[in-house]
Amino acid sequence: MIELHNVTKRYGGTTAIRQMSLTVSEPGIYCLLGKNGAGKTTLMKLLAGFIDSSEGMIAVNGATVSRRRMPSSVHFIESTAVQFNMKLKDLLATASELSADFDRDFAMEMVARFGLDADRRFKHLSLGMKAMFNTILALASNSKVILLDEPTLGFDAIMRKQFNDLLLESYAAHPRIIIVSTHLIDEIERVAQKLIIINDGELLLQTDLDDIDEHAYSLSGSVKAVGRAIVGLKCIGTTTMGSVMAAYVYDERIEPPEGVTLERLSLEDFFINIVGGNK
Repeated sequence: MIELHNVTKRYGGTTAIRQMSLTVSEPGIYCLLGKNGAGKTTLMKLLAGFIDSSEGMIAVNGATVSRRRMPSSVHFIESTAVQFNMKLKDLLATASELSADFDRDFAMEMVARFGLDADRRFKHLSLGMKAMFNTILALASNSKVILLDEPTLGFDAIMRKQFNDLLLESYAAHPRIIIVSTHLIDEIERVAQKLIIINDGELLLQTDLDDIDEHAYSLSGSVKAVGRAIVGLKCIGTTTMGSVMAAYVYDERIEPPEGVTLERLSLEDFFINIVGGNK
């Protein structure tokens, strides 16, 4: 379980995380979304004990987290993390020696499946291959909490598909809390079950993806017809072109009136609107 109570993190005069309270108690693949500078990486580093909060309390599995008390049950890795310049098979062997829970067989299987040369040194890998190897290391650790910050950086379309498959397979074998921060929203939507959105260092929304499917939708039609239809609904954004309007809603579904079309809202469009992209 992850718990944050009124957590604030300041860097000099800049507040990266502001009075955030958050509880993550259930296993699942969590999608962490936020605009650039929203505080996603800072939040992950706080959870892993890489940095200390300025105010508030952080706990993982009941134990307080800080730089002096880094939680052994949390594995945080950035896609650009640098490993010792050893052969990949030697890095995996070292990881296995350092942790009895490290699943070396799974890691070697994934290295082979994704076309990584186990005899190649880390620094000779491409950016995408380094990111994939870092992800394999994290998932093979079998930690109770996995934090992946932009894990698909440098991936092409095929590698992103492979990453999603790897994520689902790993979670199916070892259900736990996996939090993935990414800008590729429509792709993570295919594998994530839960959603956390932060904005300007504050928690904006925490919910299940099923809730977005059920309650996020658009209404389009004439300005007058749509304007009447959204009365009493939570409208998170609108776009208008001449006499035509599209309204983006996060509320109970309605039966659209004549002349108004209702369509499902993608997670990307929902995110853009709820953080103010279409206001």
